[in-house]
Amino acid sequence: MLRAFRSRDRKYVELPKGTQLPLFVRDYLAWVDPYGVRVFLVFVAPGSKHLTGIAFRRAQQGDPTLAPKMCDWCWTSTDAEIGLLTTDVDSKRRVGVNLCLDLRCGERLQAQADRAGRSTLDENAQLIQRMARFAAEALGYEPGADE
Repeated sequence: MLRAFRSRDRKYVELPKGTQLPLFVRDYLAWVDPYGVRVFLVFVAPGSKHLTGIAFRRAQQGDPTLAPKMCDWCWTSTDAEIGLLTTDVDSKRRVGVNLCLDLRCGERLQAQADRAGRSTLDENAQLIQRMARFAAEALGYEPGADE
């Protein structure tokens, strides 16, 4: 499980209480640390057999009237607290993306689909593709590449 994360992030990873290993990750798994400072994401990128992990930090809350209103990954704009999640690229650079602060994007997509009476298979696949694109473009992750 820890191998999914970059070596620089592994020291911060704290699994939720009650987590049993080995983990089965269907689409993705996300959780918030007990202090609410970090958000962890684990997923399998399209075309890969290996887990990819990203450790995000929640940005300090600023003026809520200036906060973004839509998640860049699930495009949810209601029933979610949206904000900037950042992660270090290296010791000198950090990148961020405006997301649901709890990364429960899949649950929100499912709820919307249930209300509309449709399947979420395509939307879940697109969500995972957006996660993988962020990992590849912002962090240099390549599907199947081990650190």
